[in-house]
Amino acid sequence: MSGKSTFLRQVGIIVILAQSGCYVPCQKAQISIIDRLFTRVGASDNLSSGESTFLVEMNETANILNNLTNRSLILLDEIGRGTSTYDGLSIAWSITEYLHNSKYLPITLFATHYHELIDLANKLTRANNYSVDVKEYNEDVIFLRKIIKGGTNKSYGIHVAKMAGIPNNVLKRASEILNNLSKDNLSSNFESINSQNQNENTIVNHEIVEKLKLIDVNNITPFEALIKLNELVDDVN
Repeated sequence: MSGKSTFLRQVGIIVILAQSGCYVPCQKAQISIIDRLFTRVGASDNLSSGESTFLVEMNETANILNNLTNRSLILLDEIGRGTSTYDGLSIAWSITEYLHNSKYLPITLFATHYHELIDLANKLTRANNYSVDVKEYNEDVIFLRKIIKGGTNKSYGIHVAKMAGIPNNVLKRASEILNNLSKDNLSSNFESINSQNQNENTIVNHEIVEKLKLIDVNNITPFEALIKLNELVDDVN
């Protein structure tokens, strides 16, 4: 409702217009040349082929990750929403890291409701958080259609449900459940996940160093050295 998906579509259309030499709806624009525009926006299934909404989403995302270049523009909207919260968050988290660390450094806009990714973006050097500005008035919300710097610490799903006409007793019970849920349950895992990754990397590095110490550089043939090198590369990968 705040306009995240519209913003993503808008960016894609403007880039295509600019690259085609067409009118761009602004006073001034500085837009880089792109060779491919990848989008994963909207929810759809392919039941005739036995493909769920989530499988379609993963197929399209896989195509993006396997074919991106250093001049790609990637627009991702709500990756991971078609499965459980933990699975979806894990996939969205991993995809974010993959795109950030890619040697191609594609320009990427990633819209998500996973607040835990705000903490992740703050840790990644080339990532930035933006959100759509929202004002709360009494018990209602006003979507201002304005992109601002920084993440947001809440969603407005219950407010939107109210706008859609969901009965008040359902909304009241939903608010009670929401208040009882641990809001920090997933966020608290952020540091532990990063710590786990660092520990795993430390173990791998230590093993590689120990293997290097065992190599007798004075009594090894070029062919044997090549085999050892391939083994170390496999360990790293």
